[in-house]
Order: sequence, then C-alpha cells, then structure tokens
Amino acid sequence: MIEVKILQLGALSCQLIKRRYSTLQVLTKYGIDVTPEDCRRDLDDPILNHLKKRGLLSQCTHEPALSQLCSRRKLNLYCGADPSARSLHIGNLLPLMILLHFNLRGHNIFPLVGGATGKVGDPSGRETERNEIENEQRESNVENIRKQMKRFFINGVTFAHRRNQLLKDVKPGTQTLKNNIEWWESIGILDFLSTYGKFIKVNQMLARESIKKRLNSGMGIGFNEFTYQILQAFDFFVLYKDYNVQIQVGGNDQYGNIVAGIDLISRLHRNLAINAVQAPGAFGITVPLLTTSTGEKIGKSAGNAVFIDKSMTSSYQLYQFMINLSDDDVERFLNRFSFLPLTVIEKIVFRHNQNRKKRIGQKILAVELCELIHGQGEGISNLIISETLFGGFHDFNTLEILEAFRKQGLLKTYKACVIENLPILNVLEDIYRQQKSRTELKKLIKGGSVSLGVKNTKIIDSDLRIKLDDALDGKLILIRVGKKDYHVIEVIS
Repeated sequence: MIEVKILQLGALSCQLIKRRYSTLQVLTKYGIDVTPEDCRRDLDDPILNHLKKRGLLSQCTHEPALSQLCSRRKLNLYCGADPSARSLHIGNLLPLMILLHFNLRGHNIFPLVGGATGKVGDPSGRETERNEIENEQRESNVENIRKQMKRFFINGVTFAHRRNQLLKDVKPGTQTLKNNIEWWESIGILDFLSTYGKFIKVNQMLARESIKKRLNSGMGIGFNEFTYQILQAFDFFVLYKDYNVQIQVGGNDQYGNIVAGIDLISRLHRNLAINAVQAPGAFGITVPLLTTSTGEKIGKSAGNAVFIDKSMTSSYQLYQFMINLSDDDVERFLNRFSFLPLTVIEKIVFRHNQNRKKRIGQKILAVELCELIHGQGEGISNLIISETLFGGFHDFNTLEILEAFRKQGLLKTYKACVIENLPILNVLEDIYRQQKSRTELKKLIKGGSVSLGVKNTKIIDSDLRIKLDDALDGKLILIRVGKKDYHVIEVIS
C-alpha cells in the first residue's frame, strides 16, 4: 500500500545528508579552498590579537599583562548570563564565542547562569526597570539556559575542529558550568555587609555610566538594581578565590560591572590575604553589541532577537535571517560566528563580491550559524530547502530534498487511495487545522494564492483533486500558499 505524508515548512530542524554534503564541499562548489597554511595562520596568532581581528574583542583591561599571561600558561575565565528569558539569543553568543576560542586553545572556561542575580535584574544598558519574573518561570529559564550553554560549548568544539583541522592537535580546556545560587543561597545580608561591605565604595558605584543614566532619567533606580553591580562583582571574586578564574568576559554594557569586580578582588586580595592564584591580577574583556551594518541592534530590547531555542526561532528561520543580511554584514558576521580561518573568510568575501546577486557570502554564513547553534547538518539541510524552494529543483535530487524535509517531525500520513481523489481544499484544511478556516482557504484558492507542483501552477478551483501524477519523480508534490508558505507532500511506497 502506498502512503502519502504531508510536511509543513514551519519550525524546521534539519540534518545533514551525510553521503554528499559538508560545509567544506559547499566552499569547494564556489571555488573556495581551505589550505593547511590558512589553518596554521589562525593557530599561530596570539589569542587576543586573533580575537581583535575577528571583531570580538572591544575592550580589555591591562591588555599587555594579560597578553603575556595568555602566552605563558593556561587561564580560567568566565561569562555569565541571567535568566531574563527562556532562551539565549545570538547577541548573547558573542561573549560565549570568546570563551570558546580560549577553550579551544586549552584554557578552562566557567559558563555561569545567574540563578541568584536573575532575581534582581541588571540595569546595564536599560532605561527602565526590568519586569519581575515569577520564581517558577525564572527557575525554568535557568535550566533552559544551562542546557543551552552546555550544548553550545560541547557542539562548538566539534564545530571548530571541522573548520580548522589543526585545532584537533590542541587539547581543549575543561568546561565547568556554574550557577551563582550555589554561593548566594548560603550568604546572609548581615554577614555579607559585615565581611565585605567596607570594601565596597558607594562613590564608585554612583560613577558607573548605567547608574548615572538611570538617576538622570527621571525614572530613578531601585535599590535592587543599584546593588546589582555588587552581586556581579562578588561572583567574580568567588570564582577568582575558589576556582582561580582571572578573566571575566561580557558585553560592552557590562564593562562597569566587570571593573567593579576587578576592584573588589584587588581590595579583598590585599586586605584578606587571599592567595587564590600565583600570578596576581584579575582582567576583563568585553565584546561589542551585535548590530547590523546600519547600526541596528539585534536583541531582546530591540524587539528583533533571534533565539537559539528552536521553539522560539526555528533553524530555518535562523537560516533565512542570515540569508537576508546585507552584503556589508557578511564579513563581520563570518569573522565573529565562524571558525573558518580568517584568510578563508577573505576568499569567501572576494568570491561574494564578484557577483553579489548570488548571495554566496550569506549562504555560507547561514550554514555556519545553523551548524554552530543547532549542530552538524542543520545548515546544509536548510541550504537544500532554501535552494529548492527559491532557486528551483535543479541542484538536488528528489530523495535529497525529501531527506532535508523529513527531519522536521511534522508529517501527516494518508493512504494513496484517499489522496488520489482528495480535493486540494481538503488537503489544505488538514495542513492548516485550527489555523485557517475553510472559508479563508477557499478565498486563497479563488484569489490565485495557491500553487501546485514545482512549476508553481496556480489553482483557482477548490474542488481540484490531487493526482499522483503531480508528484516529482513520483515522490514529491509541492504546494505553495502565498509567497512564502510552502508545504511538501511525500509519496512513499
């Protein structure tokens, strides 16, 4: 018995067709090679210098001293994220990329989730107070972000090794996830003030740019947010004292909080005779905010966040976001989010600029982001889907196309004897169950908004019946509704 399955193009989650395609083969298709010398140049470049070239390093405290320290021994560094949402977004990945670069060169990283500080809320970069989150939701966010961080760094090592084979010769450092509730839940406010309060200077707190902005805004600032910098500073101190963490990484808007931590460590180190590390000093590194070439910020506060949770931003939506970036964004985003050697990225940009209409740079960037965030094969499958829907059924055979779509988990099974005579209106009703009414679908068909087959033949008769002859190679039927809503019907025996 032949069965027919319907797959809706929606929240996509694709996998690589391993028999044929990889990122390097996509590069080869466009005449771009990756040589051992390309890989060696990246690895020989001192870490801080390399991060600057990639546009990841914006500010660095005591840079000459840190540069020497990086060349002499392995260091421990951390970056924190508060659970203000149930998912990280791509803007949050920039400081995590710095941690990953260090980790790949043998340094140890401590990704931190702010289970405690998330109860207060960071005022940095904000003109108004954050909305309070219920405890249950915040705890759920903490667990989601913890899992995302763990997956990102584990997947990131594999991702980087596939882009630069020489990185495999370096043993990565350790990855230790922390939650600051571990130390804050056992600290009482009176004990904290009596032990550490005298080392915290209010005049320095008032001088922070984020605090001054809120004080001058007319909105004022609550004591909870005012003291946030103390909480973050103490996190740095605890990690420095207990885990030899000397470097904190954050966004540019975190610079004041990072410096507050360095200052607290310095004061406590002198006054409490703490000998957590042999080499003195704590350091801070900040990354630029993620913006487009026009200066538009990408993130939650800008209302255009691209989340790394597939249920919030699907893998295919991530792919399309990158495809639609301007030509001026391609090189910056590739440098920051890819581990392709810098000289290879130069080759990509050169090839892209030869014919910008082909959007070669955006395609490679989209593949890279999907595979970095969601794993090996995600980008390649999205490439197949995108090229099929918008470029025609030319580069891939039917089985490859179906394999790219099959992984979405949105299949609905019909028997052939039913689909053979089923009006297209009934098929659409089943696809759009509880989303569009029968009347709405009839209007779409009558208005010429529904097309059938790879040639996009417009359907204006809602009683038109599906025929297996409509299937490409007897296996695939394509239905398009509107300009961007595609549905694939797979015929299997």
